[in-house]
Amino acid sequence: MNRIIEKLEESQVRKDLPVLRPGDTVRVHVRLKEAEGEKEKERIQPYEGVVIAQRGRLASRSVTIRRVSFGVGVERIFPINSPSIQSIEVVRSGKVRRAKLYYLRGRKGKAARIKRVDRVEAVATVAESAE
Repeated sequence: MNRIIEKLEESQVRKDLPVLRPGDTVRVHVRLKEAEGEKEKERIQPYEGVVIAQRGRLASRSVTIRRVSFGVGVERIFPINSPSIQSIEVVRSGKVRRAKLYYLRGRKGKAARIKRVDRVEAVATVAESAE
């Protein structure tokens, strides 16, 4: 990638998000706009699931998160640097041996479990980067 473009994208990347890895169970707090008549309300809805894929880097990075809701697998792709994402928290870290976990789509119940691992990660906050 061109260094000028890379420097520009680095300035646009959010620094308040944790390190995400495939196999991690995360909770993404998403801002939703609800239109009730002429009023437009905004609320925050958490979406919890397993990170099954990551793509891109810097400003164009996105993650695919899968969860099972009422017996149906639901996947959402979140652009990490989107303003519609309020925060992301890692609920549980998982140990997996591959980068893309698409094989989880064909598994149900106990077969879809991921081994748990204790990982301590430092989260870079905006206040620390300003210093």
